[in-house]
Amino acid sequence: MNKTLELIHKRKSMRVFEDKRISDEDKRAILEAAIQAPSAGNMNLYTILDITDQELKERLAVTCDNQPFIAKAEMVLIFCADYRRWYDVFCEHMDEVRKPAHGDMMLAEADAIIAAQNAVIAAESLGIGSCYIGDITENYEIHKELLKLPKYVVPAAMLVFGYPTEQQLNRTKPNRFRVEDVVHENGYDSAKAAAMGEMLMAREGASGEAFVDWVQRFCKRKWNSDFSVEMSRSCKAMIEDWCREE
Repeated sequence: MNKTLELIHKRKSMRVFEDKRISDEDKRAILEAAIQAPSAGNMNLYTILDITDQELKERLAVTCDNQPFIAKAEMVLIFCADYRRWYDVFCEHMDEVRKPAHGDMMLAEADAIIAAQNAVIAAESLGIGSCYIGDITENYEIHKELLKLPKYVVPAAMLVFGYPTEQQLNRTKPNRFRVEDVVHENGYDSAKAAAMGEMLMAREGASGEAFVDWVQRFCKRKWNSDFSVEMSRSCKAMIEDWCREE
């Protein structure tokens, strides 16, 4: 296994950081790596918000499901799906320009998230840990105002970065699925997908009542949670706002 593959395999989310500054050079390297990510039509359909204001970090720690470690992170980046810039250029130079629609939002979201993952791997190569904060897609109306987001710009992903503590470095990475579990050949294999329960038992090392208990607790904590319901509401509001005629 080469060094790049080793990096990918060992990387895990870090949520506790040392009080150690990320140098301007390393920060720049992470941002440059993000922008080198593949992009639809080389359009770079995203804007990266570099959150340096401590009060804003503390507010985000609350609006993103009350997670204090966000405010303690050395570096916080929000990757926004952004069709505003291109749309403005098109309108300036074309007589007829259609308004960005659902597909454009999805494409921009993909661009933003691909760039975010490049930043994650670049940071890992520099010994800097990171954690995705999916909760940035909650509370859309609050985040829109807080981050001064214009129309056709919505949050897609948020990342916090820092040098992980020894405890975080030594923490065991959660097991992932096997390649055989998630790769289907030449089309969706419904029979393989139906074996999800068996895949989870193998991954979690649980069976019988222990497995049923794990599924119930996981469903309550994730799927049936208040934050999950809010995320769906917020994403619906994002789409409606993006596609609303003005």
